[in-house]
Amino acid sequence: MLCYVCKRSHTDTPAVALCIVCGMGLCLDHAIREAIPVYETVETGMTATRHKLPAALPRIVCAECHKALHQAR
Repeated sequence: MLCYVCKRSHTDTPAVALCIVCGMGLCLDHAIREAIPVYETVETGMTATRHKLPAALPRIVCAECHKALHQAR
């Protein structure tokens, strides 16, 4: 599989990852790796407390999906 972004520029670069949102094949230059925080919710009587855990989940996205996921509200 080839990188979709590179292929549009008429370059054949092997894809090393897929965007987790749209499925686009990406090379190392076009893949954006992010860390998704993981939280644990602990019930404490009538309320719940949310704690951020030390390890995060990796996520690979393309530039277009990254822009859409991080747009200002």
